[in-house]
Amino acid sequence: MTILRARPASLVAAVAALAAVTAAGTALLTGPAAAAPGCRVDYTPNQWPGGFTANIKVSPGDTAVSGWTVTWTYAGDERVTNGWNATVSQSGSTVTARNMSYNGSIPAGGSTEFGVQGTFGTAGDAPTGFSLNGVPCDGTGPGPTTPPPTTAPATTAPPTTPPPTTAPPTTPPPTTPPPSGCAGAVLCDGFENQTGSTPSGDWSVVSPDCSGAGTATIDTSTTHSGSRAVRINGAAGYCNHVFVRTTKNLGNLGSVRYARIWVRHTTAQPTDHTTMITMSDAADGNRDLRLGGQNGALQWNRASDDATLPEQSPAGVAQSVPLPTNRWACLEFTVDGSAGQLRTWLDGVAVAGLTADGVPTHDIDGQWYNRTWRPQLTDLKLGWESYGGGADTLWYDDVAMGSTRIGC
Repeated sequence: MTILRARPASLVAAVAALAAVTAAGTALLTGPAAAAPGCRVDYTPNQWPGGFTANIKVSPGDTAVSGWTVTWTYAGDERVTNGWNATVSQSGSTVTARNMSYNGSIPAGGSTEFGVQGTFGTAGDAPTGFSLNGVPCDGTGPGPTTPPPTTAPATTAPPTTPPPTTAPPTTPPPTTPPPSGCAGAVLCDGFENQTGSTPSGDWSVVSPDCSGAGTATIDTSTTHSGSRAVRINGAAGYCNHVFVRTTKNLGNLGSVRYARIWVRHTTAQPTDHTTMITMSDAADGNRDLRLGGQNGALQWNRASDDATLPEQSPAGVAQSVPLPTNRWACLEFTVDGSAGQLRTWLDGVAVAGLTADGVPTHDIDGQWYNRTWRPQLTDLKLGWESYGGGADTLWYDDVAMGSTRIGC
């Protein structure tokens, strides 16, 4: 992605070019600062319909800083929802970002980076009014005696980068493939023993937090194998939570458990946070460990502190993959409670961004290990929770959970 650095000589032309692109139907969030020698703030966006992330690089110039506060103002109705590597708040259209304990000191000539995530209805032109510690900041520095020749500003704005649509490089699967079927799993269910339209017997319909328009039924028209599958009509908006929960005793699995779930859905994962698989964690106040999506890709989420795996930075999201639509996909995961580790496979391929290996890695599991994590999982729930605008129809079939990898 090209970083736009608006300088005093070209600021008006750059904003005009962005406004022309916006008028043509493409809203852009891009551009850096405006007006103080020595420092620079570079704002690099990644935008999609209704949402965006941005990476912000802070360079103080010739003077070191021991703590920093960066502010800027949006021209449209952009709303920042969270950030990383900074404490971020917003009042009206003005955003304030303050350093964390570990990145407050920036040497002369150095820089640090942080990021934000947000939503918008109608994005405006480039953000303006960038300042560092209350001083307007444009990075121009003292000018030479004779001005150098200038070049004409760009007539078109650079393209933004869309959310990830293809899988990044992932860890290859084991040399020896795992067994298929159920491989002695404690839970092995293709829902063939369901006799009615509502899940019963080994499964019960639950709404852990609140219920609404979501429904769970037994479907005989769309299955992975056999003649039955669970269908979830997942409604948009908070409090439409619906799940089917296994009544099987999973206590004999011990601290290490593997799951294999065939899942199919109709609608691409939205920008908003959604959940489709949850497990209660007795070591975390019985709050759920949740597998779902955000920013168009799969993610794990801890209900107790809202930590995500991967981190929801652009680089973190790029390490995950979207769940494919309108076909059956084999989703596998393992959770090792004694070691505090988690791994995930999609169609037999390990997903790097959905791996917590015990060693904190920035953009992946750095946030996940902000505290000791030793889960004690007690159940399995399949369904749908939406925390924003996401609605989806999902099917689950051929579900298995055991103490060794089961395979697709």
